[in-house]
Order: sequence, then structure tokens, then C-alpha cells
Amino acid sequence: MSVLKKLASETASYGISTILGRSLNFLLVIVHTAAFLPKELNVNVKLYAYVAIANIIYTYGMETAFFRFAADDKAKYYNIIQSAIIVSSCIFSGILIVFSTPIITALGFPGKEIFLIWISLIVAIDAITAIPFARLRLEKQTKKFVKAKIFNILVNVFLNVVFLLGFKKIAEGDYLLFLQPLAQKLYLPSVGAGYIFLANLLANACFFYFLRAEFKDFKFQFDKAVFKNLLIYAYPIMVMGLASTFNLMFDRILLERLLPEGFYPNRTSQEALGIYGNVYKLSIFMALATQAFRYAAEPFFLAKAEDKNSPETLADVTKWFLITCVFIWLGVCLNLDILKVLFLRKPIYWEGMKVVPILLLANLFLGIYYNISVWFKLNKKTYFGTRITFAGLGITILFNFILIPKMGYMGCAVAFLISCFSMTALCYYFGQKYYPVPYKIFSGFGYIISAGVLIYCTMQIHIENLWISVPYHFILLGLYTAGVILVERKTIIPLKVRDKYAFLR
Repeated sequence: MSVLKKLASETASYGISTILGRSLNFLLVIVHTAAFLPKELNVNVKLYAYVAIANIIYTYGMETAFFRFAADDKAKYYNIIQSAIIVSSCIFSGILIVFSTPIITALGFPGKEIFLIWISLIVAIDAITAIPFARLRLEKQTKKFVKAKIFNILVNVFLNVVFLLGFKKIAEGDYLLFLQPLAQKLYLPSVGAGYIFLANLLANACFFYFLRAEFKDFKFQFDKAVFKNLLIYAYPIMVMGLASTFNLMFDRILLERLLPEGFYPNRTSQEALGIYGNVYKLSIFMALATQAFRYAAEPFFLAKAEDKNSPETLADVTKWFLITCVFIWLGVCLNLDILKVLFLRKPIYWEGMKVVPILLLANLFLGIYYNISVWFKLNKKTYFGTRITFAGLGITILFNFILIPKMGYMGCAVAFLISCFSMTALCYYFGQKYYPVPYKIFSGFGYIISAGVLIYCTMQIHIENLWISVPYHFILLGLYTAGVILVERKTIIPLKVRDKYAFLR
């Protein structure tokens, strides 16, 4: 139990930064949907999908390699890995900048070269700071990690507000008319939603200030033999990460191309992508739990590879992780009526709300997959991760091609759900062969199915009055919580309390 408490404490520490930071970042949905229509945000949805893919290429699995080999000689591996990433990042971004015109034209946004230049710099900074941040995690410098991440997001949010709710609105004459001439010089309509990229770039530049000590310690160093071993270990991780990111982002790349013309009345495919891309962000609530857990769990379990109690610990951690994710799924889905009003500022975006429960469930299974996939990292069988992830990617592509023409962006969500569930099932199946873990399978499915039934039944009852619907949904969530406590009473209720109340025994 002390091991679980330690992991829970570390997860909470990263979780505070992740949840607070991503929540602040999520507020940008309000800013963006208030400032632009879906068609205008189409460029951001699409290019950020490519940014996610580029982030994997730029770091090529070296974060995990650093965690795995740093115990042997932390300074040596830090210098070698960081040297390689700095050189490769400069090469990759240099190519993007030099060939920005043909690349951005091929992506369907001619004349927007500056967007690609900003994006190339954003990804380069992310990559160059990735290993210093990994070092902070390894050294348990949680406060410094948290401070840097949150400051970055605060700057990003602030600049978005200044550019889009300040300069843009003033330039358009919405208020403060005496400042309009100045605002019209500072805000260029031709850039428009591109200011979102610029704000991101300026915020990322702040990382260098917080990581100045880690860069001061850095010494350019390269060892061909060592780097070859690092690549052998990291290459499958990179390929797996690349396939995984494609799996996450492929729907936004395919939707515009595969959606039949006129599928949504009075909506273009660009508008449909803008709607789906911004509604998709409501699934961030599930991603928060997954990301916070992964920050703490990966170095935690890799460091305890030889601990004979690891399987039992992993089983307990997975059970409580799943229960937490089920509560997030329920909490969001039972309150979609108020969330859409709060975060999606134009009613046009509400058309896509029906995909949110499916996307959240898909992310729930994805979180479980990340959780149980630790077995192939512990056993140095990372090629299983590559195979499973590619299987998931293949399923995503196949079902996107099948379902998008028939179901629109709901097809994207269903394809993603099928893929995530399949990956989780495959990972469990092979994991039990090579690293048996006593997972609580039946109780896990019990929680998921019962929550799904409650969500489905609730969605059949439409209550227009928020003053009635919100309390009603909170009561349902409370009843479900009481049910979980009753089922898990032997592990979460102290023995003295159970002895006092006979029905709890």
C-alpha cells in the first residue's frame, strides 16, 4: 500500500500541473470559438494534427531511452541524447522552413508559409526541451517541472486573449474605438487564426528561461556506439509513438477528404472539420488523467523492474485508474448540456456534441492500454508495442474509410473507439503470456457497462432547464459514487467503520 501511496502522490503532483495547465489551455476553446467560425479554425485543427506527428519524429523515442539508461550514467546519456536531438531538430526545422511554400501549398493553405515557419519552430523547441524536462521528472524536481509547464500555458492563454479578444475585437470596432487605429496595425486579418500559432511559439520560448540550469550543465557529446544502442532501444518506441499519434490524429486528416459533399446540410467539409476538431477537445478531461498518470508511472515502474510485487501493484493501480476514468466519463457526459454552453461559444459547434461520449470512452480504453503496456517495456519487448499500435492504426484507417462516408464525424469517433478497444485487448492478451498480471477484468467491465447504461438512459431524457438538469445529473453521479463505495468497501472503508455498520461488511 505504501508503494501505491507513493505513486498516487507523484501522480497527484504531476496531475495538479497537468490538470491545471491543460484546464487553463482548454479555456482557449472559449476564446477560439468566440473569435472564429469553424471554417476559419479548419487550418488550426489540421496543422496541429501534423504538429502532434512531428513531435514524435523530432524526439524519436529518446525520452523513454533516457529513463531506461540514465541509471548507468545520467550525465553521459543526458549529453549524448540532448546533442543528437538539438542537431536533428535544427535539420528538420530547417528543411520545413526552406521548403515552406510547396509544403503549405500541398496541405491546402497556399500563401500561409508563415504558419509553417512558426510551427517548425514550435516543434523544435518542444523537442530540444523534452530531455531537460525528462531529467526533471527523473530527479523528482516536480515543482520546477510544474512551474515551467504552467507558466508556459499562462503565457499562451494570455497572448491568445490579447491577440484574439483584444487586438482583433478592437480592430473590428467591437469596443474601445479610440484604440482601433492602433489595433488595426497590430492585428492583420490575413493572419487570423494564425495568431494561435504565434502565441504558442512565444509561450514555448519561455521554457529556455526555466531550464537554463539544465542547459548550463549540458555539454555537446557524441558516441557512435552508445547512440546506436540508444536507437536500437528507442526506435520501436518511436515507431509505436508515431503510429499511436497517427491513430489519434488520422480522423482529422481524413475527415475533410472522405466526407461526402452535402452530408451535413448547409455545412462544408471545412466547417465539419472545424466543428469536430473543437468538440473533440471536450475529451481532454479523460486525457488529463491519462497524461498525469503516465508522467509518474513510466519512470516509477521502469525503476522497479525487478520488484517481485510489481504485477500485483500494477493490477491495483489499473483498477483504480479505471474507476477514476469512469467517473470522468460519467461526470462529463452527464453535464454536456452546461459544458457546451460554457466552452463552445457559438451554437454552430453544438451540432457535434453527440460524438463526445464515444470519444471519452475511446480515450478511457486508450488510457487503460497505456497503463497495462508497461509489461513490454519492463521485459524489453517493445516490438510488441509497435505491432499492437500498428494494428490499432490499421483499424482506425479501415473504419474511417468505411464509416466517415456513412456517419460523418460520428464515424471518426466510432472508428477511434474500435481501435482503442482492440489495442487494449491485444495488449492484455499478449501481456498475460509474457508478464501475467492479476487484473480485475470482470469488475472493470462492470464499471464501464454500468456507467455506459446510465449515460445512455440519461441522454434519452432531455431537460431544457439547466437549473433542473444540472442538480439532477449531480444526484445521479452521487448515486453512482455511492454504488462504487459499496462495491469497493473492503478496500476504501476503514475496518472499524465496517464493523460499526454491519451492512458495509
